[in-house]
Amino acid sequence: MEITAAVSRPGTPAPVLEQAELEAPRAGEMRIRIVAVGICHTDIHAHEGRLSPLPITLGHEGAGVVEELGAGVQGFAVGDHVLLSGSSCGQCPSCLNNKPSYCDMAMPLTFGGKRMDGSTALCCGGESLHSHFFGQSSFATHAIVPQRTAVKVDKDLPLDKLAPLGCGIITGAGSVIEALKLGYGESIAIFGTGAVGLSAVMAARLMGAQRIAAVDVKPDRLEMAREMGATDTFLADEEGLADKIRAVTGRGVEYSLNTTTVGAVQTLALDCLAMNGTAGFVSAPRGEWAPAMFPMLAGGKQLRGILGGDAAPRLFLPKLIDYWRQGRFPFDRLIRTYRFDQIGDAFADLEAGNVFKPVLIMPGQTEGDAA
Repeated sequence: MEITAAVSRPGTPAPVLEQAELEAPRAGEMRIRIVAVGICHTDIHAHEGRLSPLPITLGHEGAGVVEELGAGVQGFAVGDHVLLSGSSCGQCPSCLNNKPSYCDMAMPLTFGGKRMDGSTALCCGGESLHSHFFGQSSFATHAIVPQRTAVKVDKDLPLDKLAPLGCGIITGAGSVIEALKLGYGESIAIFGTGAVGLSAVMAARLMGAQRIAAVDVKPDRLEMAREMGATDTFLADEEGLADKIRAVTGRGVEYSLNTTTVGAVQTLALDCLAMNGTAGFVSAPRGEWAPAMFPMLAGGKQLRGILGGDAAPRLFLPKLIDYWRQGRFPFDRLIRTYRFDQIGDAFADLEAGNVFKPVLIMPGQTEGDAA
């Protein structure tokens, strides 16, 4: 079928809308009419050709409506509303242990731009386009997704608000709740207060953290962090920052979470820890960086990589939705919506730090699907 897709090609500042052909779902796949899709910094990096082959249709925070089922799909019906969140094989030990982020095939399924058999679901004017980015490629009016990528949600929920849950929000909240397992009365320092960092702030408050320190380069973002639950805020260029964070509790924080790609911040995230503390990180530092091993050894500190918040989307996303319905996890405050044809503006605003979480709204939505 003919669809509109945003295509990333070399040398362009943002994906460009093009008419493309989408094939029918194969066995185990579904065709989803995309209602809304969030934009994440991973999309920006991938658009630059650093993560996936080009040309490609990106997008990995999709939400939409099931339109067609491939052979063998179970648990879904045409008309179901779904969130899309990553892809996994379903057969390796990690998948069987409800840890799909650490699937043995996670990297090729996420960034390979094709199915495992080498095929893609998209073409444009006879040219094959890479697809299946994070199992979805949802910068498009329609997407072909493996059924494991989809999480069914109630039809009364606004898909335009739920779309970002699939990556950025689940990463921040899951890192605190599932990976670090922050407990009541404990403390955490969160470096970077974009969508991932602020989701972590909200999750820490939800878990009953006694002190939540937030660090960023922008004062307005720190103000939002306070509104979301941070008890202490610091500008990233303050002198003696690690000591100041340690002084919040008198001994350092039990946990830190680095959402940035700056090596110096990774060092700070370790230095501010209390004895036996854990520093989680969700992005690798750009450039060369190495931890100071003796202070880690002497302090019994741990450095912990986290993918997808350590969370199983089908189990964790319904919990976040319940918290949101209760008014305890107001992630929707981070969202600014854009029309699909404003994707260039949305990319520019996200790169400039002018928006926490841009969400694209697809044209011609059925009443009630979106807001």
